[in-house]
Amino acid sequence: MSAVEAKLAELGLSLPEVAAPLASYVPAVCSGSYVFTSGQLPLVEGKLGVTGKVGAEVTPEEAKELARTCALNALAAVKSAIGDLDKVVRVVKVVGFVASAPDFTGQPGVVNGASELLGQALGEAGVHARSAVGVAVLPLDAPVEVEIQVEVAD
Repeated sequence: MSAVEAKLAELGLSLPEVAAPLASYVPAVCSGSYVFTSGQLPLVEGKLGVTGKVGAEVTPEEAKELARTCALNALAAVKSAIGDLDKVVRVVKVVGFVASAPDFTGQPGVVNGASELLGQALGEAGVHARSAVGVAVLPLDAPVEVEIQVEVAD
């Protein structure tokens, strides 16, 4: 077990199976010293537990937990590409998409769920640049989607 996975275990978490793509793409791609993930939905065992817009059907607190799940799924996608999360030098960028009710403006707080998990799992290597974007709708009516870019060691 990698040190990152051991840290996740301390948090009561484990990496899930990588979610099967919903269309024509792969979960993660390596390019040089970087791994780019596709957008990760908050799927648990292949299913969305919650759907709808944040600020309407979904509370910001629920959405923050969903963003955490997205980040866990993103780490699983990274591992599928490189084999060992201890190769992650740093998380470079996180992009979070929040399906938002028209008057909801708390996207950064929602995406904190992903950022906080990455920091807990990777320590200083989990500190990253980030965008948190409100959108009208996401695939499968998911409330949140997260993608990450990580730098890896050879």
